[in-house]
Amino acid sequence: MLVGLNNGDDAAAVRFDGRTAILSTADFFTPVVDDAYDWGRIAAANALSDIYAMGGTPRVAINLVGWPRETLPMELLAEVLRGGLAVAEQAECPLIGGHTVDDPEPKYGLSVTGTADSESLLRNDAAEPGLPLTLTKPLGLGLLNNRHKATGEVFAEAVETMVTLNRDAAEAAQSAGARAATDVTGFGLLGHLYKMCRGSGVGVRLDSAAVPLVSGASEALRDGYVSGGTRRNLEWVRDHLSAGAGVTEEDLLVLADAQTSGGLLVAGEVPGYPIIGHTTAPPRDGRALIEVS
Repeated sequence: MLVGLNNGDDAAAVRFDGRTAILSTADFFTPVVDDAYDWGRIAAANALSDIYAMGGTPRVAINLVGWPRETLPMELLAEVLRGGLAVAEQAECPLIGGHTVDDPEPKYGLSVTGTADSESLLRNDAAEPGLPLTLTKPLGLGLLNNRHKATGEVFAEAVETMVTLNRDAAEAAQSAGARAATDVTGFGLLGHLYKMCRGSGVGVRLDSAAVPLVSGASEALRDGYVSGGTRRNLEWVRDHLSAGAGVTEEDLLVLADAQTSGGLLVAGEVPGYPIIGHTTAPPRDGRALIEVS
């Protein structure tokens, strides 16, 4: 076992043969958009992201489905599965079969098996002090998903962001020599950053003004479309957080926004993506793990 439960990394990693590591992950969730095909694409990209976040290549996947067959037509499920297949094919990952259960609330995702070079895994416990922090997708997806659920408004840029594979970003990170990374999903940027700091024994100085947002996110925040999960994320990290002058509660909520199929957070500079802060030596004298300016 190379990576297990200890630091809450993105996938399990087991040494298989020589330098080959087998990666294993599973992820599924209830609909985040109304369009069944898009939901399938988003859920598949989100599950595959765990493999990319470890620096791996997805090799095979299976569907995980909960479906209320008495209330939703099977034709709708076919659209969900078609979306998942489209993204799996883009990733060149065979999607073979799966398992379906009768469920009062629809759920969809994938179990994915991948491989990686065990000597060049991207891990959330391998960050070192003095490295820039790179974020490869904008934040705000949770805010817009929450607004979509409440109003029915469709945000094309958010959908496109969520269905974009993290494959290219992971390859760029490895080419740049990165050894520490994680994907930014349900725990928000602050939550995943906290896990990286805790696992690696480093601190972080985060520049909130440098964090990119998807179009419409600021307006969704202004109008109050903040999920309960986002608020719980912020409360979870608050004791390990120090906000500088001018950093508002709303700024922190954006940084804690629960993402779906978000980007990679990389300890290291990745060409073509924004730098949002840097790692520091382990905090002393009661200083917080994460300092936000």
